[in-house]
Amino acid sequence: MEAKERALAGALSGAGGTLVLSGLHEAWSRLGLVFETTPMQVVDRAEELGLVKVSSPEAWRLITRVAHLAYGVGTGAALGLLRRKRGGATEEAAVGSALGILAWSAGWSSWLPLTGAHEPPWKGRSPKVLLPVLDHAAFGAAWGLIYWTLTRNHN
Repeated sequence: MEAKERALAGALSGAGGTLVLSGLHEAWSRLGLVFETTPMQVVDRAEELGLVKVSSPEAWRLITRVAHLAYGVGTGAALGLLRRKRGGATEEAAVGSALGILAWSAGWSSWLPLTGAHEPPWKGRSPKVLLPVLDHAAFGAAWGLIYWTLTRNHN
């Protein structure tokens, strides 16, 4: 498969993985485990820095959702470029899960703390710091299965 085909399949898979991750966020929220997600924190920080001006709660929710989806699609495209070999569904879910955790660790240990949007995970003093790891493992597993489905008939 050519790079642009892998990137497109990865981007579509990233959109699907983001929907799975968003569902987990909703579940964590209903259980009282998470009240503010990282996309919310990023939009809040962008607003603090004057990069965006949000006029209403509805606009804020829309910007947060679009930012989250865009990040998932971009991450998915990057993972598609990285994933040159394919295995069966189980292997792709496992590899995707590992890549999802890699994506989480890259963001949470670098650009999120550097921009002031979130503290690095090693400063967290609650077991809740593990929830994003689980979220991103699920994102990656979903990404891997969707990517496998989209690319399994390509040589």
